[in-house]
Amino acid sequence: MSRHGGLKWAFRNAAPAYFPVLCPSPTGIGRRCYFKMTLTLKSMGCCLVTVLGTGVVGCASHPSVDGGPRRAINVALIPDAVPRVEPRSDKGNPVSYQVNGQTYYIKTSAEGYVERGIASWYGSKFHGRATSSGEPYDMYKMTAAHPTLPIPCYVQVTNLQNHRQVVVRVNDRGPFHPNRIIDLSYTAAKKLGIADGGTGLVEVRSIDPRHRQPTRRIITPNPNPKVVANNAPVHMFIQAGAFTNRSNAQQLQQQLHALLEGQHVVADYDQTDKLYRVRIGPLPSVEEADKLTQLINANGFAAPHVVID
Repeated sequence: MSRHGGLKWAFRNAAPAYFPVLCPSPTGIGRRCYFKMTLTLKSMGCCLVTVLGTGVVGCASHPSVDGGPRRAINVALIPDAVPRVEPRSDKGNPVSYQVNGQTYYIKTSAEGYVERGIASWYGSKFHGRATSSGEPYDMYKMTAAHPTLPIPCYVQVTNLQNHRQVVVRVNDRGPFHPNRIIDLSYTAAKKLGIADGGTGLVEVRSIDPRHRQPTRRIITPNPNPKVVANNAPVHMFIQAGAFTNRSNAQQLQQQLHALLEGQHVVADYDQTDKLYRVRIGPLPSVEEADKLTQLINANGFAAPHVVID
């Protein structure tokens, strides 16, 4: 069962009176919901979401538990997405949108995008339902959701812990859980080796199909996707701030020392960015990173985020 905690979003045309929006579930996985033009709540316990305007949401009735398929599948028989030039989708690409009070700005291009962070995944709960692009979600395909990359686009995802690599097509929006940078389909997560744990440390790198030579894809009964040779260890930190002034960094370091008893808090100088970075870690798990992020936010500090070195 997925423990990724991701939330799903959909930008699509529906019946005139309803439009899909986002509501959190008690499990943190999320439910697809709808706001009605009459502004009538259909059920309780939903968050207020602005979709290029205003609206009050009501939740549709859906199962609250996400997971993989009921029967095991051989993901080695499912090829990666093959990058190709595609027009920008008419759906899922607003200039900006808001979820839980946070504004997301859609990138005009995926060119040059590289980011490291935590990946999650989504599966059976959303299988067959519309993605932000309007296409049905298929957990057996190599796709992904991203909060700001243009739809559609292609990215290479590398598991930084076992060095497996896959190529996926971005056709959906999400995840909206703090500290997550991409929400993978079940199959993509399984091929990367993160499905069982729910999350994984990854690098996401955009692919320009105009400059990528197509390769002949041969499906073989090999349970492992492409593995890159790289034995360098990776470490996860929470970065709470970055300053040009050393004394400001040291002040935040002291405040976090007092708040996060027993945690290793450093204020080091980054020669590349010419900034003093205040970091907590290295951290042993995603769960620990989430817990500390929540604590730092609750005490009014600037928004912390996960960094991976």
